[in-house]
This record gives sequence, C-alpha cells and structure tokens, in this order.
Amino acid sequence: MYSVGETVIYVRDGAKGIILEVKDERYLVMWEDTFVSWETAEQLQKA
Repeated sequence: MYSVGETVIYVRDGAKGIILEVKDERYLVMWEDTFVSWETAEQLQKA
C-alpha cells in the first residue's frame, strides 16, 4: 500500500511521518518529532 519515502498521517492523532522501511505488512515510520515506530496500514492514511 505504501512505499519508502511516502508521507503518511497517523489516524488516531493526526501526526505526520515518512515511511523509512517496509517489511511484510508493517511500515517503519519516522514521525515529525523524530520518534520512529512500526505501524500497520490500518493505522495510517496518505497525507
């Protein structure tokens, strides 16, 4: 669904981030506060 370098928004709080890595059905996202976390597609939407 998403690819490396794509900008996404976290559904729950509206935080913006960039996809750093894709592994199976999970996405490594660096958020605007520089926090990095693995997320599923259901938790993200395109910016």
